[in-house]
Amino acid sequence: MSESTDRPRHFIQQIIDADNASGKWGRWSASDAGDTAAPGPVGDAARARLGKPRVHTRFPPEPNGYLHIGHAKAICLNFGLAREFNGKFNLRFDDTNPAKEEQEFVDAIIRDVKWLGADFDPATGPHGGGLFYASNYFDRMYAWAIELIRKGKAYVCELSADEVSKRRGTPTTPGTSPFRDRPASESERLIAEMKEGRHKDGAMSVRARIDMGSPNFNLRDPVLYRIVHEEHHNTGSAWCIYPMYDWAHGFEDSLEEITHSICTLEFENHRPLYDWFINSVNEGRTDDGSGPWGKKIHHPQQIEFAKLLFTYTVLSKRNLRRMVEDRIVQSWDDPRMPTLSGYRRRGYTRESIWALTEDVGVTKFDSVIDILRMENACRDHLNKVAPRRMAVLDPVKVVITNWADAGDPARVEWMDAVNNPEDESKGTRKVPFTRELYIEREDFMEEPPRKFFRLAPGAEVRLRYGYWVRCTGFKKDPSGRIEEIHCTYDPQTRGGDNPPPGPDGVVRKVKGTIHWVSADPRHALRAEVRLYDRLFAAEEPGKRTGNFVDDLNPRSLSIAHAVLEPALASVGPDEPAWEDGIRRFQFERHGYFCIDKDSKESAMVFNRTIGLKDSWGKESKG
Repeated sequence: MSESTDRPRHFIQQIIDADNASGKWGRWSASDAGDTAAPGPVGDAARARLGKPRVHTRFPPEPNGYLHIGHAKAICLNFGLAREFNGKFNLRFDDTNPAKEEQEFVDAIIRDVKWLGADFDPATGPHGGGLFYASNYFDRMYAWAIELIRKGKAYVCELSADEVSKRRGTPTTPGTSPFRDRPASESERLIAEMKEGRHKDGAMSVRARIDMGSPNFNLRDPVLYRIVHEEHHNTGSAWCIYPMYDWAHGFEDSLEEITHSICTLEFENHRPLYDWFINSVNEGRTDDGSGPWGKKIHHPQQIEFAKLLFTYTVLSKRNLRRMVEDRIVQSWDDPRMPTLSGYRRRGYTRESIWALTEDVGVTKFDSVIDILRMENACRDHLNKVAPRRMAVLDPVKVVITNWADAGDPARVEWMDAVNNPEDESKGTRKVPFTRELYIEREDFMEEPPRKFFRLAPGAEVRLRYGYWVRCTGFKKDPSGRIEEIHCTYDPQTRGGDNPPPGPDGVVRKVKGTIHWVSADPRHALRAEVRLYDRLFAAEEPGKRTGNFVDDLNPRSLSIAHAVLEPALASVGPDEPAWEDGIRRFQFERHGYFCIDKDSKESAMVFNRTIGLKDSWGKESKG
């Protein structure tokens, strides 16, 4: 997760470079650099930060759902900048809408941000700025609303939300409100009544008095507070009026002394509002606090960037919630979901997500990224680090009829299998080879077509790491399905090596190599394997009919009852120390898989993360 050094610096890095050169945000002092006495990386970073230019970023999600893959870019960008400039990074919950927010979502977001490696805890992360809640600032925000009312810059409006919308005006006609000229004393009395719970939801709101004729409709007297009689996950029933996002956002950044408030592009038209609110509070304030309203508050800089969008993917929280509530998927962390929890459960690694965000880069222009880029980032990382194992997903039994010719028919020969061809240091493991084995059903055909190089009557193949075997016959069940294949093995081909030349000097050759596992009950590990695929079959779900549900992929999940090699039952010395505790593997010839949280020692469950190659591209080409 290191910053790329082989590409030009993106525009936000350039802005920060210029700010640091000019001293715009000042320098870290002993009072805010962090715990310089802390041991390890935390103290090292705090000491190195002293006297350096201030860079302080944050990630401010609303806890109204689980984080999705689009949020990963914002997390990686904000934390990555704090790390690059030896600054600080905050996680802050923008919890201003109790009707949609839940503690479950708070907990999930904390878990996902930590999983990505964006450590916001100042006690454990060298760039940790802290964990914050907008709801902890409600008193301060309310006081500033009173201040704006007294300054003539806000008023209480008794129009309903529908009426406010209808009276917003047109591009050529100003908006209106019959309450714009309400005396400050009356608005101050009414906001107090709102806070005390004396009015019903929607009965009135607090609005800023800005410009009802502005071409930017966000400036046409936006709502600051609305009445919501709902229990809040953090403040309980202490409040029944809640700030709107635009009112809260800038003040949250200000109170936390954020330097660069990095948002996605849809907030570009909201930036004038962000600045207007802080400037309005600062009106009548001075740097030394001698002004009539006291000392100026901190004014961060909002910067917008393009969000991360993908083909074959739905990222709307409303639609994600619908899929969970309508049981289209099993849960927010269903491995088909584009949530970070879903990707983690499916076996994606945080390293692959960081690699993707670095590959996509940071721009000012929204675009839709081919989901294949994310899948390839996952393949690239797992190819380097995932241990190899053999698994047969659709097993059919092979019986080696001449196994007893060399001794005990129940004997086991232990073969050396390579753990990871990408990393020789991972060495080999022992795989049991026995009289009865399982191979994939698709690896045998009774009447094979031309160029079928796997097993067939009379054909010979190499069993990977094992022996060469030749099919001498087979058995079918009453329905005509192959239930057992009979083969002989060549003892001179142990490990899959070529046999010596025959008496005539001719060297036998085979074109096919297939994988296998022992069918002996002492070794055969049975498991449920969940074969996940893309949740949607269309590049733009919903484009064709207007309803994204119409484009669900009916093959997004199938279940295989597989047989695996016994090494998968326990943690091997070649396995990485996965920080998230999820064991990941490459099942040879099949793809990358991980152990699911539903798995038990007596009933293992594996999830397919991704195939070895892109099968969708082949299908789309015919």
